[in-house]
Amino acid sequence: MDVIFTPELTICGIEELPAQRERKVTHVLSLLDPELPEIETFSTYERHYRTTLRFHDIIVAAPDRVMPRPDHVEAILQFGADFQARQEAQAASHLLVHCHMGVSRSTAAMLTLMAQANPDEAAESLFARLVAIRPQAWPNSQMVGFADEQLGRKGDLTAALARHYGRQIKSRPQFTEWMTMLGRQAELKMAILD
Repeated sequence: MDVIFTPELTICGIEELPAQRERKVTHVLSLLDPELPEIETFSTYERHYRTTLRFHDIIVAAPDRVMPRPDHVEAILQFGADFQARQEAQAASHLLVHCHMGVSRSTAAMLTLMAQANPDEAAESLFARLVAIRPQAWPNSQMVGFADEQLGRKGDLTAALARHYGRQIKSRPQFTEWMTMLGRQAELKMAILD
C-alpha cells in the first residue's frame, strides 16, 4: 500500500526564516510590507516555489499604506490552487507562510489556504488547526472577510474569527494592548468573550 503524504504546514516571521532552512520547505508564500527589501535568506533554501505579495498589516486605510485587498486574497487562493496541483501523492511537501511577525497576515493566509483545501471542514476546526500550527495567531480580519466571501463560506470564517479573538484575548491578555496600539480596535470589538 502506498503512503500518502499530507503537506507539512509552517507559519513564521522573518526572524525565524533562517531556522526553517533545514526543514525541506517546498513552497513559500511571503507576505511583506511593500517597502521591505527582498529577503536574502531564501537563496540558502533548497529548491522551492515562492510567491511574494506586498501589502501592510492594517485593517483601516492610512496614508502611504497598502491595505489588504480582495485581489491579494485572490492571489493567495491562486497560490493555493497551484500548490494543490503540484502535490505528488508519494512525495512530502512543506508549505511555509510568513509575514513580518508571523501573527496576522500569515495566519490569515494559512487559514485561507486550509479552508480552500478543506471546503467541508468546519470553521472552528480550521481555527483549532491554525492555533496548533501558530499559537499566537491573530488573523487579519480584512483578509479573513475577503476569504470568507471568495470561498463562499457565508460568514462562517468571520464568525469563527470573532470567537478566536475572544479566546486569544482570554489566554493572551497582551493582545488587547498590542492591537490597541496598532489601531486595530475594530478587531478587539469583534471578539466574542465566552
